[in-house]
Amino acid sequence: MPRRQLWGQAMKRCGTKLVKCIIPMWSGPATTFLASVLFIASPATGNSGEVKKPIHIGVISFSEPARRSGLDQSLVRGLREQGYVEGTNLTIEWRFADGDPGRVPQVARDLAGMKLDAIVTTCTPTTRAMVAAAANTPIVMASVSDPIGQGLIVSYRHPGGRITGTASQFEDMAAKMFQLLHEAAPNAASIAVLFNANNPVHKIFLGDIENAAQLLSLKLLTFPIGQPDSIDTVIERMRSAGADAVMVLPDDPYLFNLRHRIADKLNIARLPSMFGLREAVQDGGLMSYGESLSRSYFRAAYYVDHIVSGTPPADMPVERPTKFELVINLNTAKALGLNIPVALQQRADELIE
Repeated sequence: MPRRQLWGQAMKRCGTKLVKCIIPMWSGPATTFLASVLFIASPATGNSGEVKKPIHIGVISFSEPARRSGLDQSLVRGLREQGYVEGTNLTIEWRFADGDPGRVPQVARDLAGMKLDAIVTTCTPTTRAMVAAAANTPIVMASVSDPIGQGLIVSYRHPGGRITGTASQFEDMAAKMFQLLHEAAPNAASIAVLFNANNPVHKIFLGDIENAAQLLSLKLLTFPIGQPDSIDTVIERMRSAGADAVMVLPDDPYLFNLRHRIADKLNIARLPSMFGLREAVQDGGLMSYGESLSRSYFRAAYYVDHIVSGTPPADMPVERPTKFELVINLNTAKALGLNIPVALQQRADELIE
């Protein structure tokens, strides 16, 4: 049989486990050719082609697993590109706090006792918990906000300790998000902001939003939320106060975990909404503007690879996003009776229809 046909059959029958299954299937002159090609394509090798040693890492998340499956898949995809495959040369210890702040230290201590090669943290609370629980394990942040201001690293270029990874830029985006919501709902004279009073970064956001509201001559209403069962109460207070639209502050694991419920309740209240993450728009929110969390998680794999290969975290600059995406859910807009300006639609990176 011609080599091209042998290759096609191998790909069809074996999928990603080519190296393990191809050799028993054929013997003869074609075997050497196929084995050499498949070795290069093996998922246990990185972009440079070198075989990667087995590693054992942890991932700690504040949210429930179902609320972040896409992000976890992005991390796994990034690790695969670096040459690590679960069940072959990669073991991942997944730990979730299920949206309960009290569980974060507990799951951090669980990971700390495993002598892992590296731990990926997914927000400020999980990063702080791992710093406290694991004295020596390298930590890779995935999209953590203002790590310098929060005292997690010394500088972006030279983190200076055992923490590196990717940082978000949400602290610079709040005013822009507010402006875009105003463009989408130009008749909204009063805009409410939903935030977590326990999040220190949100205080920075609120200051920038207040300045933007003054420049646009809009009334700003602020509403903290602390318990999941208070969502209905808070939204009812927004309506009573005369809110015409709502901005949900980003970069908060608590609000991220509640995004589906928040988007649903705001739609029922017929309040146009702005989030910082496309995941919220995919869950029914009106629009979002911010970085791609999926890309940040994908890039975290690069840091894991370099750390396990011997590069100290202190020598790896923390990466910040350079592209921000505008996502609009036209189905939600239609349900709200809102006509999104054509000019704004043309600027969107994605329109959900």
